[in-house]
Amino acid sequence: MPSYTAPTRDMQFILHDVLNVSEQDTPGYSELDREFTSAVLEEAGKISSEVLSPLNPVGDSEGCVLENGVVRTPKGFKAAFDQVREGGWTALDLPEEYGGQNMPYVLGTAVGEMFSGANQAFTMYQGLTHGAASAILVHGSDQQKETYLPKMFSCEWTGTMNLTEPHCGTDLGLMRTKAEPQEDGSYLLTGQKIFISSGEHDMADNIVHLVLAKIPGGPDGIKGVSLFIVPKFIVKDDGSLGDRNGVTCGKIEEKMGIHGNSTCVMNYDGATGWLLGEEHKGMRAMFTMMNEARIGVGMQGLAQAEVAYQNALAYAKDRLQGRAVTGTENPNGPADPLIVHPDIRRSLMDQKSFIEGARAFMLWGAELIDRSHRGEDADAEGLISLMTPVIKGFLTDEGYDMTVLAQQVYGGHGYIEEWGMSQFTRDARIAMIYEGANGVQALDLVGRKLAQDSGKHVMAFFEMIKTFLKENEGDEALKKDFLDPLKAASKDLQASAMFFMQNGMKNPNAALAGSYDFMHLFGHVCLGLMWARMAKASHAALEAGTTDEAFYKTKLATGRFYMKRRLPATALHLARIESGAEPVMELDAEAF
Repeated sequence: MPSYTAPTRDMQFILHDVLNVSEQDTPGYSELDREFTSAVLEEAGKISSEVLSPLNPVGDSEGCVLENGVVRTPKGFKAAFDQVREGGWTALDLPEEYGGQNMPYVLGTAVGEMFSGANQAFTMYQGLTHGAASAILVHGSDQQKETYLPKMFSCEWTGTMNLTEPHCGTDLGLMRTKAEPQEDGSYLLTGQKIFISSGEHDMADNIVHLVLAKIPGGPDGIKGVSLFIVPKFIVKDDGSLGDRNGVTCGKIEEKMGIHGNSTCVMNYDGATGWLLGEEHKGMRAMFTMMNEARIGVGMQGLAQAEVAYQNALAYAKDRLQGRAVTGTENPNGPADPLIVHPDIRRSLMDQKSFIEGARAFMLWGAELIDRSHRGEDADAEGLISLMTPVIKGFLTDEGYDMTVLAQQVYGGHGYIEEWGMSQFTRDARIAMIYEGANGVQALDLVGRKLAQDSGKHVMAFFEMIKTFLKENEGDEALKKDFLDPLKAASKDLQASAMFFMQNGMKNPNAALAGSYDFMHLFGHVCLGLMWARMAKASHAALEAGTTDEAFYKTKLATGRFYMKRRLPATALHLARIESGAEPVMELDAEAF
């Protein structure tokens, strides 16, 4: 059975050697010293490896079962959920006013990666609740906050987001769910929603659904969409639970992966709901939840790559196959371990260099969120807005590819269920689809985020790289292996952005045809910047006389691999972008 070990050492390196969190002026960061973050991460890692990871194959094999309108979660899930809840992990980075621990988002993100790596399907129950609670926190009335947030923070009540309907996926303006206003200020919702993660289950006393619907007489399309709080059980004035609401689970979707999470068809038959935020401004409120979810989904891509890599590495060291071409390395055995072979090393290094670069990118993004929310930094808000589709799209695409590489290390055993590797690939696949399919993320990046605030934020990113290169140009230890490749990749990114500026207005298809390549080009440059920063921190540690020399030398070797073998992909993406729309759009639809 696969295992999981929390990568706490690497997280500590990023938090303290690279991001220097305890030295930042963001409110709450002064408390994040090495001893404190180590205590939190070690405890979260223990729960991940000892409680959540053993339940991962259980959830995959058993799945969820719908019985008389109630979804039964896999064996052991409820007890584990109670343990996570009792430990306060569900509201680690939420405000104290409603029962949270008010720790920075960057620390919650590190813990979230561990939980997702150990058991993605399980962690989604609390993850969706966190997002729903965040939406209520930002857009809810004082009464709504007092009614729902304390129980949601503790996950005594869980939450969901209800967007998609059978006839509309991304185009939510086509939705048909209706919300009829009532004299008491409530609404009666009627309609059907599909693909609702954690929509019904037996681990919480109540489930608080956030539902997009249209109020009759409102504007057409997406401008007429409003958001509503629709609880499974009506909450009485004293906070106790009353009658069952008119919302039921019609079926559980049979999915490729994440079997331990109940993905439901939800039927609303005159269910009572309350407006969250303003009428016809539902997408504004829902995007508070969706943007958080997109960052979390990017983290899922990283997390599945990490756990798959851990197991592939162990297998490569243990499995004996063939002899090294340069001479026997295991003379006392019938064959050498797989890891002696260059192609296996290539695969493992692809995985390792992506994972460690992606983790730094993820935690840097979380730091930007903290600077934006805690420090009210508008520049950080703009930068993370630009990065969100890159984090979601690039990390999930690449994360899925890494699980396939890990599966391939096992050969035929990787295709056999008892070895467990296929679960990581199947679970990772959904991350490329939900919370906005990755093609939509690429369109959002090129169509909206590049030009946001007159291009201010992408220019700030280019300036950030330029400043880093200039500040370190005299460092010969960094120049050849890290600074020069980063400079070349950054030029490719700037050239692609210039192509869109010059061609996008007169031929929009030229920009949209290159959007997916641009998202990946951008992602590689972000990881290249992270590797350059990690290399600088590693050289500094080695020069200072660290007691953990092997860690930093390994970090530098891994970074050199990324810069030499992975980062040059930016040139390929640029060539595709500059080919324009013609190769993509030349065929008539009938010719396919």
